[in-house]
Parts: sequence; structure tokens; C-alpha cells
Amino acid sequence: MTTARIWIVDDDRSIRFVLSAALRAAGYTIEAFENAADALAALGEGGAPDLIFTDVRMPGDDGLVLLDKLKARAPQLPVIVMSAYTDVASTAGAFRGGAHEFLSKPFDLDHAVALAARTLGDAHDAGERTLPESGAAPGGQALIGHSAAMQTLFRAIGRLAQAPLSVLIIGETGTGKELVARALHRESPRASRPFVALNTAAIPSELLESELFGHEAGAFTGAQRRHPGRFEQADGGTLFLDEIGDMPLPLQTRLLRVLAEGEFFRVGGRELIRVDVRVVAATHQDLEALVADGRFRADLLHRLDVVRLRLPPLRERREDVPRLAERFLAVAAGKFKAPVKRLSRPAVERLLAHPWPGNVRELENLCWRLAALAPSDAIGLADVDDAFGHAVSQPSADWDAQLRAWTREQLDAGTRDIHATARERLDRVLLEAALEHTGGRRAEAAARLGLGRNTLSRKLKPAPPRG
Repeated sequence: MTTARIWIVDDDRSIRFVLSAALRAAGYTIEAFENAADALAALGEGGAPDLIFTDVRMPGDDGLVLLDKLKARAPQLPVIVMSAYTDVASTAGAFRGGAHEFLSKPFDLDHAVALAARTLGDAHDAGERTLPESGAAPGGQALIGHSAAMQTLFRAIGRLAQAPLSVLIIGETGTGKELVARALHRESPRASRPFVALNTAAIPSELLESELFGHEAGAFTGAQRRHPGRFEQADGGTLFLDEIGDMPLPLQTRLLRVLAEGEFFRVGGRELIRVDVRVVAATHQDLEALVADGRFRADLLHRLDVVRLRLPPLRERREDVPRLAERFLAVAAGKFKAPVKRLSRPAVERLLAHPWPGNVRELENLCWRLAALAPSDAIGLADVDDAFGHAVSQPSADWDAQLRAWTREQLDAGTRDIHATARERLDRVLLEAALEHTGGRRAEAAARLGLGRNTLSRKLKPAPPRG
């Protein structure tokens, strides 16, 4: 069996060296190039290799330009695009150009070797490849994140943007679900057509049907002229339905028909309207639990949930907090026409320690307050604490001191089972505060605390008597 030939194109000598060494140790024949021009020249002289790894940012032609030229000359050649700049535009551009996979830097060498093995196996087994069609779509970075969770999300968006599939985005309130939907639209072949967003929880149920499907003049009191609904407005493009779990059951039935047939009647109308719309839905709720409770149609869930994307809460990607904060401070400075304020190290550490129950939206709001209220261009710890507010910024030291004093008091009194008692009281206070915050909605309270709903219900039950 002939040894597979792999080319590496990267202007970083250290990357070329370590990746070449790892792939050679795995038994491959390696040739490395520091720019796209040299690789293209070698392609003309000696024919195509079996696989190419290429960086994105290089002097001369970048990796995406190289990818286009490679696909024009060797359409079946698998290309793995590498980059330290993992964002939606880069990943979507790579996959749109026909990349086989996107490898985020820094990467694990064992993972890179395994990826090469899988790619070459796919190439040898598949024979002729069907590559994604290239399509023009405007770029731009709406989502920020170098964490592993966000890199995984970016790669998924890059792949899904080209596929005409319904997508369900799940994530807590404030994580940026609409940004994901906009990225899917922006990087798709529908990018030149409308993106229409509707929060189903923000529209009264009696008006939601008209908002979605439109109405004819005289359909109801106050309907003085024909009104096109969101489906008509989004024809040819993307309709984003946020908080889909709050949609009333009768409307779920109508939505199911539109998804299945692509047609509907306006409220009070007799003309059958046909549309071509990609629906992207989002929710912070457990739709499977709503189905079990009879509040959401199982068949509609199956229609919406062709592909599911999970948007991680900010507490699961804390390493992204400093870059997000810098971005928000810069945007705020532009709005205020003022110098950009910078976070001191203690201020950054304070942000990293915060649990961010409101997720990215909470961080953005905090940064706007800092941009407006911090007295100097250097934001210190005290500025961050002031922006959080005394009730939020000060509990750590006070709470620790009070807990320590209570523990000593119980020890001095000879109390038994101190730990169990403290845990019960802590659980009770957290659960009651969360339920108060969510208006008694147990599923949402459990999600905000990072608990399962059954766990919350169990903890709310009165404790059995001791002894």
C-alpha cells in the first residue's frame, strides 16, 4: 500500500516542524511549505498530495484563497484548514470553500494525527466526493469566543449554514441565541434575503397568530388593512422564533403545517400563501419536559429539532469573559465618543469570579455601566464592585464571616450534624430566592441554579424529622 502524502502550508516554522514530525511518526510522507505560492507551484510540478493542512492567515494568499485555488485545480483533494482565529466567518468561509475540516489552534498533535487518519480513510473509501457549493455571503464576527465550547459551536455553524435544515438553539436567557441564528443566516445562501426575528413570549397570545401569518382587512376589530405576517416577510430568508416553548398549542398546530407544507392562510383570508423560509427556533426551556406535560407538540419538536445547537452559559466559558468585556467597552466608547476604558488585572479577576447568572447580556450591561460611570480610563476593582452594586458585589466577605461565626457558635454549643443543617438551610435559601426571581417557575429556577427540575422539587420537600 502506497504511503499517503500530506502537505502542510503554514508561515509559522514551529507549526510546520511539530506537525510534520507527528505525521511522519505516524507513517505519512510529509512536505511543508511556508506560503500558498510555493504549494501551488509544487502542485503544478508533481501533482496533488492525498491531504493538505493549511493555515488561514499567511503572507500573500491566505489559506481561504489557497483553498479556492486548490478546489479549482483538484476538486477531490481534502483540505483541513487551521487557524488560531476561530470565529463564525472563518469557519463558515472554510466550509463554504470546500474544507474537509476546521482545526483550531493551538491543537493537540494526537488529535491532528487522528484527524488526518480519518480524513484519508474517508477519502479512500468515498471515491468521488460531493463538495459543498461555494456561495457568497457577507462576513463579520457577531459571536466571540476562544473557549473549546465556542469553537465547537463555530464549527457547527460553519457546517450548518449551508444546509437547508431546521435548527433548534437551546441555551439560558442572555447567552446570545439570536446571534447564533443571525450567524447561520449570514453565512448561508439565504444571506441576501431577509432575516426576521420574533420573540413568541413577548407577543400576547391573541395577537401572535396575526404576527406570524398576517391578516386580511376586517379580519378582526381594528384590522383596517391587509397585514403581511412574519412568514411572508421572511420569504426566501430565515425566520427566527425565539422562546418557542411559550407558543400556545393552537398556534403550534398551524406552525407545524407551515413547516410541513410551506403554505398557510392569513387570518381571515382565503388565499393560500406559499413561502420558502428556513426556520431557526430557540428556547431556554426543556421542550421534552413540555411535551411530557402536554404543553408542546411532539411532532412539532421533531420538525424543529432536526439539528440542535447548545449555546453554553457564560460560567462554562469564563476564559471568554475578558475578550467579551473588551469588545463591549470598545462599543460603548464608540457610542459615547470617549476613549476606550481598560480593565485592570484585579478588575478582570473580579469578572472571572462572578457566576454570571444573566450570562453575556449581564456582562454587556455591566460594561456599559462601567463605560459611563468609571471615573478614569483604567477600570479598577472598586469600579467593578460599584457597577455590580453593593448587594451583589459585597456578599462574599460578609457571607463568609457570618457563616464562620455561625459555625463557631454551633461548635461551642456542641451541636451535632452541623454540615447537614447548613446544607439544608443553604439549599432552602437558594431555592426560595430563585423561585422568587422566576415568579415561581420551577423549571426556570432549576436551570438558573444549575439543577435538574426533579432535584429542585426534591429539595423543596420538607425534611423528615430527625431522630
